[in-house]
Amino acid sequence: MRTQVAIVGAGPAGMVLAHLLNAAGIACVVVERRTRDYVEGRVRAGVLEQGTVDVLARLGLDGRLRSEGLVHTGTNLAVDGESFRIDMAALTGAAVTVYGQQEVMRDLFDAAESRGLTLVYEAEDLRLYDIEGTTPSLTFRTPQGEQHLACDVIAGCDGFHGVSRRSIPADVLKTFERDYPFGWLGILTDVPPAVHELVYASHANGFALASMRSATRSRYYIQCGIAERVEDWPDARFWDELCLRLGPGIAAGLERGPSFEKSIAPLRSFVGEPMRWGRLFLAGDAAHIVPPTGAKGLNLAVSDVVMLSEALISFYATGSEAGLDGYSARALARVWKAERFSWWFTSLMHRFPEASGFDRRMQVAELAYLSGSRAAQTVLAENYVGLPLTSAAGPSSLELRA
Repeated sequence: MRTQVAIVGAGPAGMVLAHLLNAAGIACVVVERRTRDYVEGRVRAGVLEQGTVDVLARLGLDGRLRSEGLVHTGTNLAVDGESFRIDMAALTGAAVTVYGQQEVMRDLFDAAESRGLTLVYEAEDLRLYDIEGTTPSLTFRTPQGEQHLACDVIAGCDGFHGVSRRSIPADVLKTFERDYPFGWLGILTDVPPAVHELVYASHANGFALASMRSATRSRYYIQCGIAERVEDWPDARFWDELCLRLGPGIAAGLERGPSFEKSIAPLRSFVGEPMRWGRLFLAGDAAHIVPPTGAKGLNLAVSDVVMLSEALISFYATGSEAGLDGYSARALARVWKAERFSWWFTSLMHRFPEASGFDRRMQVAELAYLSGSRAAQTVLAENYVGLPLTSAAGPSSLELRA
């Protein structure tokens, strides 16, 4: 087989990139290790920035999103049981939309079939070749046998554990990371949400989040120890602790129900630099991970591939590699801003094992400042709804020096 762009991974980054390139008339093939059902069925976050919604609309992929997505013009913070609202629309003119990643993936896959995009599932033992030259290729094994795919460019969208980032030489790749000393215990339950907008709670016992997937399905989280097990948290214990952390006002509107999915997710901040090596370009979780507190994972994947698609469209239209050369710096400029916000919000809302009474007082003081300062709320709101893409001119001189 031969194509112009080989896309490794059929998650949000890979599939949005495939649709962007297809719309521009650039041939691509998506190679995925798992089945469609597996990729589509993964339970992930579902808060879409305004920019992500706009991209899906531009691609004609927003039909169900517009009818089923829940538009949130604000969000709520609770501090030891007392809550206040941040009016994102009034502060920024933008909003977010709650629409689960599973639903986004379903829309991407359904449209791929109708538009004739080429996807190869169950591609095992994938290997990349000649990524430093001008004739890259990859090989993989499917149930039909060994396959070889030649291309001009490889887009590595295969997640944190994929082969793409590991294909960059160790003396070239720099990694920056932090593992957090706690996890999120999350449940899905078919009951109406306690509040019509998200509630982020900072409590002496730890963080909690009240969110939703639809008007009838709720998603709740509480901070837990990294070594704890799901079995340690029967539903009754979870509900009691969630109500305590959210506070009596919000808990009064909470309807308890049986959980049908329960899991513990670790929290990590990670960035790999550069996001380009030769003809290999990283995007999404292959290049960076954010803790879920800021709801930036899927949105960062989309912003990456928008920038990459622009570079590739320019490359095929003009032959110039200027956009390709600038992709890594341009993408990383936005990535690090999102990493900063996610780290800051995580640090503000969670209890750390080593934290002192002074540290807790500082958290409460900062949250009290947020509750009364329009300027502070604007900073949070503009990061939450999503910063704009960096300009075509690229990152600032300060970002380049870093």
